[in-house]
Amino acid sequence: MSKLTVLFLPMGLSVEVEKGLSILEAAQKGGVYITNLCGGEGVCGECKVFLKAGQVEGIDRSLELLGDKEVSKGYLLACQSIPTTDVVVEIPLEATVEAAQIMKDQAEEAREAITPTDKPIVEKIFLKLPPPTPEDNIADTERITRELRKTLGWRGYKMDLPCLQRLPQIVRDSNWQVTCTLLREFEEFRILCIEHNDTSKNNLGLAVDVGTTTVVAQLLDLPNNKVIDVEGKLNSQASYGEDVISRIIFACSKGSTEILQKTIVKDINELIEILCERNHIKPEDIWSIVAAGNTTMSHLLLGIYPCAIRLDPYVPTAYSFPIVKAKEVGININPLAPLIVMPCVASYVGGDIVAGVLACGIHEKEGVSALIDIGTNGEIVLGNRDWLVCCSASAGPAFEGGGITCGMRATKGAIEKVRIQNGNVIYSTVGNARPRGICGSGLIDAIYELVRARIIGQDGKFERGLSDPRLGYDSDIPQYTLVYPEESETGKPIVITETDIDSLIKSKGAVFAAIKCLVEYVGLSFEFIENLYVAGGFGNYLDANKAIGIGLLPDIARERIKYVGNTSLKGARLCLTNHSAFERSLNLSRAMTNIELSTYQPFMNEYIASLFLPHTEMKLFPSVSYWS
Repeated sequence: MSKLTVLFLPMGLSVEVEKGLSILEAAQKGGVYITNLCGGEGVCGECKVFLKAGQVEGIDRSLELLGDKEVSKGYLLACQSIPTTDVVVEIPLEATVEAAQIMKDQAEEAREAITPTDKPIVEKIFLKLPPPTPEDNIADTERITRELRKTLGWRGYKMDLPCLQRLPQIVRDSNWQVTCTLLREFEEFRILCIEHNDTSKNNLGLAVDVGTTTVVAQLLDLPNNKVIDVEGKLNSQASYGEDVISRIIFACSKGSTEILQKTIVKDINELIEILCERNHIKPEDIWSIVAAGNTTMSHLLLGIYPCAIRLDPYVPTAYSFPIVKAKEVGININPLAPLIVMPCVASYVGGDIVAGVLACGIHEKEGVSALIDIGTNGEIVLGNRDWLVCCSASAGPAFEGGGITCGMRATKGAIEKVRIQNGNVIYSTVGNARPRGICGSGLIDAIYELVRARIIGQDGKFERGLSDPRLGYDSDIPQYTLVYPEESETGKPIVITETDIDSLIKSKGAVFAAIKCLVEYVGLSFEFIENLYVAGGFGNYLDANKAIGIGLLPDIARERIKYVGNTSLKGARLCLTNHSAFERSLNLSRAMTNIELSTYQPFMNEYIASLFLPHTEMKLFPSVSYWS
């Protein structure tokens, strides 16, 4: 089959592909990110690119979604456009992923969470063994386990065959002074390796947050209870779909679970390579990895077919996962090191939420606490040391800038804060760069400010007849200009439309309705919530007053709202540094009662009542007064 070349601008990357592949597939092959909400199905219209040179076929879908005006300018859908010649394609600035805000969990914070009494899930023990004598002629394995029991107590000890095969030579060559590397598996220990002499201080671990949007890895020196370094990157699976549903569709409709598995492993290996190079260590010195992710991401990391997760009755393949060697899935650390994946609760309440409960200590508190992680799905946990309930609400992509006219991720140039004062729009952007679009936190700010300035009503509709130079129409849809063309990086205005406002109201309504249903399911009200933990990168940039003002979060005392950062990473780290924490996580996942909102009758009524700013029942928001 003949080949052709796709040149991607502004990065200047040339990708050679076989004829018949789309521009999006060429981008995926070359590792070029193009916004892609629907997984290449041609229904979201987000993978818009500019064709600068060359010919393509398949523009009918582009015309349908983008319209004659956009297509005549040269804009096309990357997923539907198939090059017939060499082509040059420019990716719009607002669709790039430069300088993304990634919630890494600060190393200083992390150090405080590790105590000297914690025993890691993989531990190295130095042993000085008494040599065999006629009076003490037990087998080498018995000699090892006898000394281990003196150090660690009476437990069961297992040894893998490769370790057993090397054992006689190692103990004798090292004059019976060896280091045992042990994996704690509940009441038993698995002896992973026996090394010459004392290497007990050479034990590094890796905690990984396998997020849908970002992947973050934290490197730890386990014997010294020290966080060495942390690094993050955008999840490259986004090239195959922005959210878990589109990735499941990609994996199942195209039989590409393996592609997605290799993609996430490649991301993790890149982070490992960066951390090792920066800290002058070898990957072989990393003896354990604990990963936390949602249910879909956990399945994809392990290469497990995820298709049933999105099909009624929404059943995953597994809630908990076997401990495997990291090399079995392709992760480049010590070949004997285990990969431990945090357990899940349901199809849409995953190991990242279990890790979050563990990190916040909700399961240990007497009072009622709630944890909420807001993204494409809003996952919520409510409870205390006696009980835990959870649910997941499909909020859609609006909180991450998806499906919004000028929406974008929280990357360089995204408007993240907005204030409207005397007709002027005051904003700040990620990286203090010239604006390219608006991200989720900026949208929340903007909608709150628009209603406060009486530019929109509490129904989210623009006030018709209002004299404001920033108000206008595009294809009969009212819109408000936040940034004029001459101010923006792209040379195009950044607007928020009535359709955008409606999308965000639906998203915030789904999250609030889920919180309210969960609270009322256990017979409580919001006033009983002593701590409301808001997790994740998006939550970290929320303005609590504005989030409450639009009806996203419940109206409780502001001091009860705590932004807790990357709790998925924190929980993974806890399990890495404390073997009993992983056992607790398994117990937590089994103890959490999941409420399936799609079949929970009160949810739809609560959702409809939430489609107002802040809510149709104003008594739920006593502190909210837009015009006081």
